[in-house]
Amino acid sequence: MRILAIDTALNVVSACVWDNDDAIMLASEALPIERGHDEHLLPLVERVLDQTDGGFDTIDRIAVTIGPGSFTGIRIGIAAARAMGMVRAIPVIGVPTLVAFAAPFIGKDEATVAAMIDARHGQVYTHVFSPSGKTFVEPRVLPVSNAVRLLGSGPIILTGNAAPIAAIEAWSTGLRAEVRGDTRSPDISFVARLGTLANPASAPPVPLYLNPANAKPATPSALAQGRLHAPAQG
Repeated sequence: MRILAIDTALNVVSACVWDNDDAIMLASEALPIERGHDEHLLPLVERVLDQTDGGFDTIDRIAVTIGPGSFTGIRIGIAAARAMGMVRAIPVIGVPTLVAFAAPFIGKDEATVAAMIDARHGQVYTHVFSPSGKTFVEPRVLPVSNAVRLLGSGPIILTGNAAPIAAIEAWSTGLRAEVRGDTRSPDISFVARLGTLANPASAPPVPLYLNPANAKPATPSALAQGRLHAPAQG
């Protein structure tokens, strides 16, 4: 299976083609950007596809980050993924951004993994996983200090663009916490890998909006409900 993965949820536009049969990245590109996701996404995807034998005609599935993140960026990515899926008549998978951030670190060092994204005004979107990949704290929006208080006794791996702020808060309370990964955006290869694992029926490409009262996707997704099993590192 070849999967095209797209991420426009934050301040990076990225895409890759992942060959799941051989567990290798065939092509990828990431472009840091503050705005203009709509102008840069399709040319970037075209460049990535041009680097693979057979290009777009060989893609079997598309994965796209669905949030939380930039309202505009998320909608641009989902719209593009849906359109390409219709052209190829192939499944399009929605991957929660917090799950994509956390996936590379599940099972590492027997640590709790907390993915955190800046929700502004001193709040963070957060989703916390046990070392085995089960949800420890359901995805929600919280003040940074409240989110850190839910992390347990440590050790903690923090990832996502709010991880550095959360780490300072954690250290001030004596927690063993470490920031890992590129905090600007999820590893696009793990967006692809998660997309290969998902059932299209339970992981639709619909925006995932979180609020303090009710942190649920528009349609429940297995990836967002704590049944994450991190893909093997390739």
